[in-house]
Amino acid sequence: MKKITFLFLFISALSFSQVTISPANFNIDQSITISVDANSTATNCNGLNNPSKVYLHSGVGNDTNPWETSVVGNWGADDGVGLMTLNSSNNRWEITFVPKTYYGLTDPQAATITKMGMVFRNAAGDQEMKDNGCVDFIFNVGAFQLTLNTPSESTTILNAGETLAISATASIAANFNLTANGTSIDQQTNKTSYSFSPTVTQNTTFVLEATNNGSTQSKTFNAVVRPSVTEAPVPANMKDGINLNSSDNTKATLVFYAPDKDFIHLIGNFDANTANHWQTNNNYLLKKDSAKDRFWIELSGLTPAKDYKYQYLIEGILRVADPYSTVILSESNDQYINTTTYPNLPSYPTGETNHAVTLLRTGDAPYVWQNTSFTKPAKTDLVIYELLIRDFDALHSFDAVKNRLNYLQEIGINAIELMPVMEFDGNESWGYNPSFHMALDKYYGTATAFKQLIDECHTRGIAVIIDVAFNHASGQNPYYRMWNTDNGGYGGQASADSPFFNETATHSYSVFNDFNHSKQATKDYVKRVSQYWIDEYKIDGFRWDLTKGFTQNCSSGDDTCTNAEQPDRVEVLKEYADYQWEIDPNFYIIFEHLGSNPEETKWVNYRLDEGKGIMLWGNHNHQYNQATMGFGSDSDFSWISYKNRNWSVPANVSYMESHDEERLMYKNLQFGNANGTYNIQNLSTALDRQELAGAFYFTVPGPKMIWQFGELGYDISIEQNGRTGNKPILWGYQGDQNRRDLKSTWSKLIALKLKYDIFETSDFTLDVANTNGLKKIHLTDATATGIQNIVILGNFGVTTQSIVPNFQQTGTWYNLLNNNATINVTNTSAAITLSPGEFKVYGNNPETLSIDGIALDTKNTIRVYPNPTTTHFLLSKEALEVRVFDISGKQVKKFSKEDVQNNVYEVSSLSKGIYFIRINDTNNNIQTRKLIIN
Repeated sequence: MKKITFLFLFISALSFSQVTISPANFNIDQSITISVDANSTATNCNGLNNPSKVYLHSGVGNDTNPWETSVVGNWGADDGVGLMTLNSSNNRWEITFVPKTYYGLTDPQAATITKMGMVFRNAAGDQEMKDNGCVDFIFNVGAFQLTLNTPSESTTILNAGETLAISATASIAANFNLTANGTSIDQQTNKTSYSFSPTVTQNTTFVLEATNNGSTQSKTFNAVVRPSVTEAPVPANMKDGINLNSSDNTKATLVFYAPDKDFIHLIGNFDANTANHWQTNNNYLLKKDSAKDRFWIELSGLTPAKDYKYQYLIEGILRVADPYSTVILSESNDQYINTTTYPNLPSYPTGETNHAVTLLRTGDAPYVWQNTSFTKPAKTDLVIYELLIRDFDALHSFDAVKNRLNYLQEIGINAIELMPVMEFDGNESWGYNPSFHMALDKYYGTATAFKQLIDECHTRGIAVIIDVAFNHASGQNPYYRMWNTDNGGYGGQASADSPFFNETATHSYSVFNDFNHSKQATKDYVKRVSQYWIDEYKIDGFRWDLTKGFTQNCSSGDDTCTNAEQPDRVEVLKEYADYQWEIDPNFYIIFEHLGSNPEETKWVNYRLDEGKGIMLWGNHNHQYNQATMGFGSDSDFSWISYKNRNWSVPANVSYMESHDEERLMYKNLQFGNANGTYNIQNLSTALDRQELAGAFYFTVPGPKMIWQFGELGYDISIEQNGRTGNKPILWGYQGDQNRRDLKSTWSKLIALKLKYDIFETSDFTLDVANTNGLKKIHLTDATATGIQNIVILGNFGVTTQSIVPNFQQTGTWYNLLNNNATINVTNTSAAITLSPGEFKVYGNNPETLSIDGIALDTKNTIRVYPNPTTTHFLLSKEALEVRVFDISGKQVKKFSKEDVQNNVYEVSSLSKGIYFIRINDTNNNIQTRKLIIN
């Protein structure tokens, strides 16, 4: 007889040697003493070690939730609430109280109490003691108790005709009644011990009741008859998960990796008889391929375009969704997703099952990609815009981002990086709590909407990179639930036999449940999921979250080990890189490692001779923020230079801000330096400092990343509403001229970076270490087209200072951010005076970006952008009337102020060519600009 490991959720006090209650069986109004051995090793979740104080954090409730009715204790507060006393005679910590009084219960409340939960902690709350599997200690409440001794598991699997040994003990003599599927099959009276061994011929739910003086205690347990499973190999070319039949849309094959499981049923709404929905049916018993540890079933007779919903029922008890679901339905989240974001969302089968459910559809027309010839920007040219869809637009959807692409194009970025969009717990999240890695989170929209966003990005020359969290999974993940200490629930920890997860994390940055990337099952899972996203959505790259966690060599408390080079994670991450490049040879692979340079160098150089190599996140938030705040200490951001890392290519995706860093503008306004009337805590001054930082950021060769709204000087702290909590969406920033000036300056710097190959030179120097705030950059390339020499000068101090520019040559130089204003250099070392916060970007030739009216220092000039364009243009200032004329002078478009919404002037109907725009501004002045449509 084989028994599966679904243990009873609540166990009696007799199970705990490290924690006892005296008397063992007690009523709610009876005085009890709780005793704990704080140094016991009987639990694998004991962080207490000779504590000076021990606190009881406890609650009372019912069988479903032992904490529901009342909780006593203030976690982390050394306030005496729940404080225990050390008994020197037995070296145990003790506390004595009457539960009804201690928990402040009324008589009606007290009558409902059946369970007491407890956890022990030190005074600070940074150490705790729980039971094995890191679950709470749970005790029965009531002097009359029933203890089930056998079976010891909630479900026992038997062959038909076997007997099930049942034994139990009552604390007081009682009358026993055993029912099987609701029918009484045995009764015994006035006993404290009970035993019976019924023969099991079908799946049976047993309930054993013990009654004493009108009070009844009961235990429920199951016996499952092992069905006859057909052994058969998985059909050829089938992948884990859903396999649609390309030639017959009434069929689909499901493949489920489930080692060490005996049998699995498919449950759902497949049966024509609705009364059989979500019931066990041997017609839906999966075949087994023992050689591959997989179960599978071919479904036939499916109705195309119908919503089928299913789960796997493992060994008669555990219900899980398909780990490779592409859409899951949630019983607790879907009702909060609006129909604008996700039209016609299938309903969850409420009342028929619980936990996540997989959606299956056949026969849907495939998405027709409009852009099939997208060429990814060169890695060194990448200007990435990182965004969290939730906090980017109030509609929080893929469609909303698509509708904002005009704005992103104005900035000049050529890639967007989406924070995780794989199905995560809840709806509103950063997304680093993934539960189903292959499913798209519905809170952001449909798969079609996501594809339309990517398609439109590619049409506009914008690559799409997604953030992926393959280090871990939340408790909802089916492969976590199948092997854990929480009886298939979401808590506890992975069990020792898990093919996927570590029992405890093998690195010091763990969150949720830690994948073991040395196991083949985990590797197969990651590769299968990666392949799907690249093939299905034409994703251009992954940003891999927390790659330090991919080692198996360290422990959860060992930062030194985790941060040191670990050969095993180097190799496994190379293996994953190989697989991605096998699917897409030009795939962007970016690691958030932030580790040692020798280890990161190995990835940078990996297959570099083939034009590949891995990119790494480069965090320069602190140094740039010190500079923008006007402080010289720690303001040396020269590590942004890939040459300082002894790399042969610019593989560092550098950033001044990311989702993880405090916003530069917030600290500028809160902590900025000042001198006299020059005060960085003034909004316009703080924004000017961001322009200065941009000049020393975008001009450094290599890929760059902007955090959303950084181009407008977003100044809300990352900690507002909690680090990962919702942040204000401030599109109103565009109404502030100073914020628009920042955006314009960054846009011009990006345009320069992307047009002129001088910004890809390897001959450059950063002189940015001076603590007085004077910084400069030189770029040189005699073979570059257009501009061969660049000099950037800036004063990050708060006083007027002079700087020696060290121009590469004498002659005429052009201020590229000021209408190519010229200076005649006769002495390359002649000092130039800069006001605080002032900067210059000089080139030995003028820029020609075909963007009229840059004149960033001319407040009345109206700028037209993007220019050239294909579909629309915008103006930097409001206008009363705009007319468009073709090259012959014929008027082809006319816009009044009332005709234009969101400052978007649509010209998609016009043919390619040169046009002239006549602008009547709000002062009734006329300005004319040239527009190129291509």
